[in-house]
Amino acid sequence: MRVPLSVVALLVALASTAPVLAAAEGGPAWEACVGPTSTPDQRVAACSSVIDTGSETGRRLAGAHCNRGHGLTEKRELDAALSDLDEAVRLAPDYACAYNNRARVYSFKRDYDRAIADYDQAIKFDPSLALAYSNRGESRFNKGDLDGAIADFDAAIKRDPNYATAYANRGYVYARKHDTTHALADYTTRIKLAPDMLAYIDRGNVYRDSEQLDRAAADYGEAIRLAPTDARGWRNRGMIRLFQGDNKGGLADYDKALQYDPSDVFSWNNRGQAKLRLGDKQGAIADFRKALELKPGLQTAQESLRKLGAP
Repeated sequence: MRVPLSVVALLVALASTAPVLAAAEGGPAWEACVGPTSTPDQRVAACSSVIDTGSETGRRLAGAHCNRGHGLTEKRELDAALSDLDEAVRLAPDYACAYNNRARVYSFKRDYDRAIADYDQAIKFDPSLALAYSNRGESRFNKGDLDGAIADFDAAIKRDPNYATAYANRGYVYARKHDTTHALADYTTRIKLAPDMLAYIDRGNVYRDSEQLDRAAADYGEAIRLAPTDARGWRNRGMIRLFQGDNKGGLADYDKALQYDPSDVFSWNNRGQAKLRLGDKQGAIADFRKALELKPGLQTAQESLRKLGAP
């Protein structure tokens, strides 16, 4: 019996350039447009006010379009975002923010060649912009260029040695290349810089895949400690406990996982496996049927029910 892996987000989602224009002269709308703490809705509304009043020109107007494009991208209104970012490029052809943020839209649209071309321009106009290197590395990764991606993450880290996201992304690429040593080193650095739940889950996944199960379980335990109401730590540790033969511990972890995410098909399936191992045939059948309700055709659940005589 093989317990399906509970895969979490791998390549971390990359943010666009933070607003960089000074807000000294603009009033509340301008400050909300360029302020780093504005929500996407607040940013779009504030930047629209700035643009519609016609109070800004040149590079500052380009900044308003760039930042409204950022807000629209966060809202996944990609065509509207692209229109704003095209205008920002037209108004300020040497503005790195506009190219970086437009590249991000192309990346969401899976047009990685255009994304890379725009990141090239962002880097040309601001060679110190670590974010643009890291973002370009993501696009290169998505095109299958793993070595090119690592080179870009190297460049991002060289420019900002405390850039946690770049370490996380480089660690993921190393893991895909089966370079466990470098992957673990990068994830460990990421944990030192930003010890959040996903940092521990990412490193735990490398330990899991290299069959260092005790260390994987410890990292998933840290994820649980940091985010006890997030199902991901529980279901990942539950899987390790089943691998290790700790069926009661696995069952307890999957109970928690399903408490916080009752829509996860693999948690239902895996809890069914734990119940089956513990002799709870009827409980196992109920869990396998729930897994099939959520994902009709799930082969492991179908096979388990067939073996139990309960198709």
